Amino acid sequence: MGTDERTNVSESSQPKTPPPIGPEVLSGVKVVEFAHVIAGPLAGTLMADLGADVVHVEEPTTGDPGRKQGPPKDDTYLWWKVSARNKRSVTLDLRTPEGQQLAHKLAAWADVVIVNMRYDTLAKWHLDFESLNKVNPKLVMLQITGFGANTSMRNAPGFGKVGEARSGVVYLTGFQDGPPVHTGFSHADTVTALMGAFAIQAALYRREVDPEFRGEWIDLALFESLFRLVEWQVIVYDQLGIPPERAGNRLAVAPAAVINTYKTGDGHWLTVTSGTPRSVWNIAAAVGVPQEDVATVELQAANADRLDEALRSWIGSRDLEECTTKLAELEVTASPIFSMAEIMNDPIYAERNDIITVDDPDLGAVQMQGVVPRLERHPGHVWRTGPALGADDEIVYKEYLGLDDAEFDRLKENGTIGRRSP
Repeated sequence: MGTDERTNVSESSQPKTPPPIGPEVLSGVKVVEFAHVIAGPLAGTLMADLGADVVHVEEPTTGDPGRKQGPPKDDTYLWWKVSARNKRSVTLDLRTPEGQQLAHKLAAWADVVIVNMRYDTLAKWHLDFESLNKVNPKLVMLQITGFGANTSMRNAPGFGKVGEARSGVVYLTGFQDGPPVHTGFSHADTVTALMGAFAIQAALYRREVDPEFRGEWIDLALFESLFRLVEWQVIVYDQLGIPPERAGNRLAVAPAAVINTYKTGDGHWLTVTSGTPRSVWNIAAAVGVPQEDVATVELQAANADRLDEALRSWIGSRDLEECTTKLAELEVTASPIFSMAEIMNDPIYAERNDIITVDDPDLGAVQMQGVVPRLERHPGHVWRTGPALGADDEIVYKEYLGLDDAEFDRLKENGTIGRRSP
């Protein structure tokens, strides 16, 4: 399980994305994204994976900056192939009156609009909720900003790392004697997208059951979703007057006596969590700590450091296979810490069909995450990788909005739509 080994899994051994069985759960939901990069577009991708028809609106010259995120292969950027999957790409110059009129037609067609531009930019381009709600009184709009659309900083640029820093999560992450640490991915952006997709579904439900529904504006700041998920940080400070501090791989507010990562004798890393008093008793028995020293939850907490060091020594003198086998026998929850190479070869991921193969026009067969969450009776599926810029101009403007050939050609000639050379 070396961390630098490349996967040898053949393409044929990885399942291709299955076709949907009947209508997908969000089939018929129409979404327009006036959003770019990560937080806004990922909310749309999560919906698209479950069958929503998502139209991603891009600037005609260079498109979404997300098209050039991350590493390329032969001038083809890989991240885009996943982040924009299952969507339609159209070009539209939102800076012009004609572009804004066409944007209003898209909003009138849609059930949901997702935006993550600056507050004043949206107002200037008539893409704010008040403007779009006039053209579509039942519209659900998700607006993501760095600091919230009702604050004095509503126009300040906001990026995920700033949101993470403000949420309290980065302050809690790392070791006591070290600096605060960001996680190794776009944490605030992606959690905001997930919270945004959840809020959209809640609003769509209200629209469905409430005949008086007059639209909904979902205002999310990039720091808020992570802030909400660390449920104990506010009440602990409020009631005890102590801000929770960094505790390494243990938790600032730990639910159990043993939570940490440990290195095995053959050089692998293992995470161990004792979620019940009984599992702590079993760990104590294995590592030689007397049972009377861990008989109660209070004694377990008092001896947490002693247990941690004893377990570290016990794991460090054994190989990974022996550790995982013995801990499983003791009913102690433990897992190797997986690299991506190990994930690609893991049987549980394969049994869950969590890694799928999708055909891409530039790269051929590519592997990526399957659809999460899994709905057994109305499953989602991946029908395309991230599309080329403007790939769906014709189908969206002609078929969805009903523009005739002459109007489509005119808008293309004057640069309102259509890919332009930079």
